[in-house]
Amino acid sequence: MARFQDSRSVYLYEAVTRGSIRAAADRLGIAPSAVSRQISLLEDELGTTLLERHRTGVVPTEAGHLMIDYYRQHMAHRYDMLAKIDDLRGLHSGSVSVICGEGFAEDMIAGPVHDFHRDHPGISISLEISGTTEIMRRVTEDEAEIGLVYYAPPDARIVSRRAARQPMLAIVGPNNPLRYQDQTTLQELQSWPVALLKGVYGIRQILDHAERTDRIRLRPTLTTNLIRVLASFVANDQGVTLLPPFAVATALKNGELYAVPVNNPALQDAEVELITRAGRQLSPAANRFLQYCMRGMQAFQE
Repeated sequence: MARFQDSRSVYLYEAVTRGSIRAAADRLGIAPSAVSRQISLLEDELGTTLLERHRTGVVPTEAGHLMIDYYRQHMAHRYDMLAKIDDLRGLHSGSVSVICGEGFAEDMIAGPVHDFHRDHPGISISLEISGTTEIMRRVTEDEAEIGLVYYAPPDARIVSRRAARQPMLAIVGPNNPLRYQDQTTLQELQSWPVALLKGVYGIRQILDHAERTDRIRLRPTLTTNLIRVLASFVANDQGVTLLPPFAVATALKNGELYAVPVNNPALQDAEVELITRAGRQLSPAANRFLQYCMRGMQAFQE
């Protein structure tokens, strides 16, 4: 059986993650020749090629993918071990890495982040905002411990720790006559200027499914990648949008916006999920933060 130095795998990981030997060298603060040398030594030790080098960068071979998976697992286990040692001293220090969509940010800050910091002031939380595809990638590649997604695609590498039904509703302004209706339809929304999110997997996939169900196609007046832009568009009575209510909870509570159910099964059955990577042993701090999310977020109160 081949023997190799674990320390060399970081050079392979950085080269593949950054896309080139030079970018890996910049990240590690060493010469490109040193990165290339360490990868070559690792290939010699394993007796196989790990990288295919092209003009545009580097691509891992099948063996290279195995080594990168090994490195990620190794680093995740190392992090978990150190976190458990911290736990033996009590939850007085450490960190938790979380990634979620923009629509969850307000709910996350007002609920679990506030309560967790009150009870565990020595533990820091890294909260990043991204789209569903990037959230799934970061969780599966151990770049984030916890992910929060809306309408997540199926993935065997992901475990759903908590799910809750959160329908997507029509969001309208204070002067829009739709606010007085018990429900609306996508067909009716076609007669209004519509603003929609773009480039966000979960919400976009739900809408595509809903449009196929009703055999119509919404033609947006405005597309944006920011929920706050949609909220401003609607609050100024320029038209309507479609969002889960937790994404604009404060504006709904303050009467700045109004939510109207849409008679469409795809929109009514959408779910929010709290996810982690399958097989990952979370740190005690991350496990504790999961509990705060489950009981402290409006998104999970069906």
